[in-house]
Amino acid sequence: MWTKELFGTDFYHLIAAFIVYSMLGWLVESIYMSFCNRKLTNRGFGRGPFCPIYGFGGVVGYLILHPLRGNLIYLYFVGALLATAFEYLVGRLMLKLFGEVWWDYREKPCNFQGIICLESTVAWGFYAIIIIVFLHGKIINFIDRYDFSWGVMVCRLVLFVVTLDYLTRLYQIFKENLIEYKEKLRDRYQSFRTRWY
Repeated sequence: MWTKELFGTDFYHLIAAFIVYSMLGWLVESIYMSFCNRKLTNRGFGRGPFCPIYGFGGVVGYLILHPLRGNLIYLYFVGALLATAFEYLVGRLMLKLFGEVWWDYREKPCNFQGIICLESTVAWGFYAIIIIVFLHGKIINFIDRYDFSWGVMVCRLVLFVVTLDYLTRLYQIFKENLIEYKEKLRDRYQSFRTRWY
């Protein structure tokens, strides 16, 4: 599995890059939000330093955008639009699954439903250039500095720990929602009883 290829890149490098992008994204966003909030802020879903939206965005963005490497203007605009569409789709999915989005752009100018905004779209274009032109090659070189079998073991371990972390968090969310749902049912039952008895 690790040596099979997708768009000319083997799964090992794609998975390892996904992990690195997820951790780097968590780090950058947590530092930025800690600065904005004036207190330490964990921007991950779980407890660990991992934001998979950046992992998917980095890897899928690279696979789609690397042919545009020679035209920075085109790369900027296509990267900005694709990342904004991805952010919007993830936000809508989160609303459907969890009833909330874990970011809020309603106070930003030129926002749409608080899920996307012009400021982020502008930033996504620059991130696309940074990832395609400068960062991805360095990440691949970092991955290649380590033995393949050791790298596979580390990837498996990180993905296992992240999966446990996320399953624990999902369990907590669904448990809290179940308690809230039971309380609403009890309140409706009490309201019904007081009206009819």
